[in-house]
Amino acid sequence: MLAGKRVLLIVSGGIAAYKSLELIRRLREAGAAVRCVLTRAGAEFVTPLSLAALSEDKVYTELFSLTDESEMGHIRLSREADLIVVAPASADILAKMALGRADDLASTALLAADKPVLVAPAMNLRMWHHAAVQANLATLEGRGVRRVGPGEGPMACGEHGLGRMAEPDEILAAVAAFFAEGAALAGRRALVTSGPTHEAIDPVRYIANRSSGRQGHAIAAALARRGAATVLVSGPTAEPDPPGVTVRRVETADEMLAAALGALPVDVAVCAAAVSDWKPTAPAARKLKKDGGRPPRIELAPNPDVLAAIAAAGNRRPRLVVGFAAETENVVANAIAKRAAKGCDWIVANDVSPGTGTFGGARNTVHLISAAGVEDWPTMTKQEVADRLAARIAGRLAEA
Repeated sequence: MLAGKRVLLIVSGGIAAYKSLELIRRLREAGAAVRCVLTRAGAEFVTPLSLAALSEDKVYTELFSLTDESEMGHIRLSREADLIVVAPASADILAKMALGRADDLASTALLAADKPVLVAPAMNLRMWHHAAVQANLATLEGRGVRRVGPGEGPMACGEHGLGRMAEPDEILAAVAAFFAEGAALAGRRALVTSGPTHEAIDPVRYIANRSSGRQGHAIAAALARRGAATVLVSGPTAEPDPPGVTVRRVETADEMLAAALGALPVDVAVCAAAVSDWKPTAPAARKLKKDGGRPPRIELAPNPDVLAAIAAAGNRRPRLVVGFAAETENVVANAIAKRAAKGCDWIVANDVSPGTGTFGGARNTVHLISAAGVEDWPTMTKQEVADRLAARIAGRLAEA
C-alpha cells in the first residue's frame, strides 16, 4: 500500500526508540523506502547498525560529517522524502521544532524540510501534560504538523498514564492514511477565506473583530494536504501561511471580495473569514482629533457580502459553497436562516459568545448545517475541525 513512497524516519531519544525498529520493518513490508536519521540521544537506545540493517540504507547521524554532507546533505535528506516521521518524538525535539532550532542533523533537516511531518510523541506523563509541551504541540499543529498518539499505559519510569509512543501498527496506519488522504482532492481547486477584515476610520483606527484566522488557515492547510490546489484569501492575521497554499493578503471586505472572485472557478469555496458587516463611508485622510471631548460622527455603510456573492456567481459558482456563522445566541436557528439567505450549500455554525474561547482560541464546537439537517460535532481542536470538514468536502465532491 506504500509502494514507491519514501519515508525519512527521525529517531530521537527515549526508551520507545526500540519500537522504531519494528516500525521500519512494517514500513518496508508495506513497500516504502525508509531512510533514517538517528540523534545522539536516540543512539543511546538503538544503534545505527540496527537501523541500517532493517532499512537497507545508510543511517545519518552527524550534521558536520564531511562524507555525509558531500554525499547527501541535510537539505536533500528532507527534500527527497515524501513524508518525514519523527518516532519517537521526545519533548526535546518537539521544542526544537517549535522554536526553529537547528543544532543537530535531525533538527536542521526538519527546519529545511518542505515536506509533511508526522510526529509520534513519547515521554513521561507529567512531561506530556506540561504547559510548555502542549504549547509546542499547538504551535506545530498550527503549522500543519500531524500527530499520532501518544497512548496511555505503563511506562519505563514505573508510572502509568498518557505519554506512551503509539504502537508501530498505529503509526503505519497513520502513514497509510496520510498518503491515501493526499489523493482525496487531487485535481481539485479550493478557495478559503480567513481572518478578519479591517475597515479604516482614519489612518490610525479601524473597525474589526476578534477573529484570529486560526480556523480558516487550518481548513486551507487540510484541503491542501488532501491534494487540492488551494488559494487562501486572508485578512490581517498573525497566523503563519499554511504549507502548500497560495496566500493572497487583503485588508478590507472589498479587497477580499475582489480576491475571492478572482480565484474562481474552483470546486469548493469555504468562507471562514469574519468579514466586517459595515465600513465608514468616508474614512478620514488624517487622524481624527478630539473635539472638546466629543466623539466623532462616523457614518457607516454595509460591506459587500463575500459568501453570498460566491454562492451567486452563476456559471463560476463552485460545486460546493461552505459558509461560517459565528453566533452568540440561537446558534443553530440563526445558522439555518443564514444558509437560506446566503444561498450556500453548507453552514458551519459556532458559538463565539464570551467565555467560549472560540475567537483566538485553539478549540471549537461547531454544527454542520446542510439540506440534510444539522450535525452536532463534539468539541475539538480547530485542526481537528478542519480535518473533519476537509474529509466531508472530499466525500461530497467524490459523490458529485
